[in-house]
Amino acid sequence: MGKFKAIKTSIPGVLVIEPTVFGDKRGYFMETYSKKDFEELGIRDEFVQDNQSKSHKGVLRGLHFQKQHSQGKLVRVISGEVYDVAVDCRPGSETFGKWVGATLSAENKRMFYIPQGFAHGFVVLSDEAEFTYKCTDFYDPTDEGGIPWNDADIGVEWPKVDGEWLLSEKDKLHPSFREQNFDYFKKWLG
Repeated sequence: MGKFKAIKTSIPGVLVIEPTVFGDKRGYFMETYSKKDFEELGIRDEFVQDNQSKSHKGVLRGLHFQKQHSQGKLVRVISGEVYDVAVDCRPGSETFGKWVGATLSAENKRMFYIPQGFAHGFVVLSDEAEFTYKCTDFYDPTDEGGIPWNDADIGVEWPKVDGEWLLSEKDKLHPSFREQNFDYFKKWLG
């Protein structure tokens, strides 16, 4: 038996991953990544950068992507809870413009694998959350793109959070999904 279980989502290639957790009265141990085991799940990406963020309840980050340097991501929560979302931005894909989400928490220890060619975002459900993710390409601030979190054509069903949404000024200004040309993501099909 492998150390990781992949759960398919409604979008092929986007996976929820459950690690094997070994626990006793002292605490627990788990592997969070193993190139060999992930290759057995069909994930052959080379991860080149790790990121971590901390946010408060109601903070919504996204929906973000990089254009020419699309990042595949393996995301997880190390404290707190978030609702994480991936949107397929690959023209010609059967699921183009569709989204899928997963609840990730320190308690459930689930990870979310998002391939290249997707927009990504999350909202914090707990008082605070620390979020960490591995990326397949380096962050390039000149290559950023985004979709409004509430784009009507995408229709993400974000969970309700007490209080107001907290978004960056940049995340309030993204052009709509319909207004964008995603041709740079065609290479990530198949």
